[in-house]
Amino acid sequence: MGKSEVQVARAQIESLDKALDQFRLDMRRYPSAEEGLEALVAKPGNAAGWNGPYLKKSLPSDPWGRAYVYRTPGQKSEFELFSYGRDGKPGGTGEDADIGVN
Repeated sequence: MGKSEVQVARAQIESLDKALDQFRLDMRRYPSAEEGLEALVAKPGNAAGWNGPYLKKSLPSDPWGRAYVYRTPGQKSEFELFSYGRDGKPGGTGEDADIGVN
């Protein structure tokens, strides 16, 4: 079961990553830290150019029931998007390892 949860998390992150890119195409920026991933499903105030929602369904939780972490700016790129994995803590190995893009 653990491997399938990791695969689901990776698939959800890939979908969120694509939605973030679509948001950026319309808005010429990624959502701010204050707007967060909610900007993919609900228009932020004064968001001229927003053409969402960018997700077909509501904002998903990770397979362990927690919100995905979105940070902007990221340490290595414009944003970081990840799940802390099964244990819900930074770092870890195996099913407890962080899963995401940065």
